[in-house]
Amino acid sequence: MTTPSHTITDSSTMLRRNLRHALRYPSLTLIVAGMPIVFLLLFVYVFGGTLGAGLGGPEGGRAEYVEYLAPGLLVLAVAAAAQGTAISVAMDMTQGIIARFRTMSIARAAVLAGHVGGAVVQTMVGLALVLGAALLVGFRPDAGPGEWLAAIGLLALVSLALSSLSTAMGLATKTVEAASNAPMPLLLLPFFGSGFVPTESMPAGLRWFAEHQPFTPVIETLRGLLTGTAIGSSGVVAVAWCLAFSVVGYLWARANYERRPAR
Repeated sequence: MTTPSHTITDSSTMLRRNLRHALRYPSLTLIVAGMPIVFLLLFVYVFGGTLGAGLGGPEGGRAEYVEYLAPGLLVLAVAAAAQGTAISVAMDMTQGIIARFRTMSIARAAVLAGHVGGAVVQTMVGLALVLGAALLVGFRPDAGPGEWLAAIGLLALVSLALSSLSTAMGLATKTVEAASNAPMPLLLLPFFGSGFVPTESMPAGLRWFAEHQPFTPVIETLRGLLTGTAIGSSGVVAVAWCLAFSVVGYLWARANYERRPAR
């Protein structure tokens, strides 16, 4: 029987394996940051003047839009990392390493924990790059130390939730190609929330969806922590969504790991 101490030790070993893999192939981390940075430059310098005027009235502009946009792009970067996690898990399945792990005296949960933990670390590094780019183009958060710690904790929690879910997707799909497409809805959802424009500007049906989908409360909470806007009940809702995704992802991944043969 696997003891908790053995599970922790095995999980640490699997985490080191995945972090070394990330160091060997840093392109995946750059991809996590690359797309949000491209969107940052596009929306700030191409659309920022017009969208900023809509946010701040006649005196609004790019500076106002950067303040609004940056929190949404940080969440988009977390969602973008899910694709890489699913691909990494699917590659382990197709290349036979999972079959080898199953023949070894390794806690089953450790293999999954290694993938999830490695994905969280990799995502946080990508987030630092996105935040640095946002600061360079004019993002000026007024958060104090407590707000910064809460914002980092929220981003880590979102990353944990989506990494768990994408790990399950990687185990559930039959090919690496399918695994690369499975997390696509997670990548699209921030665009249909409050990440780029206020939900009040949307048509009624789309507004309802935007206000009740998982990413909007996360974005609003992060925006409130970093820029001082009202958070309201968004913080509680955001944490609830993250916990739900984490539990569903873990149970789904564990079930697939136990019953699906390595391919």
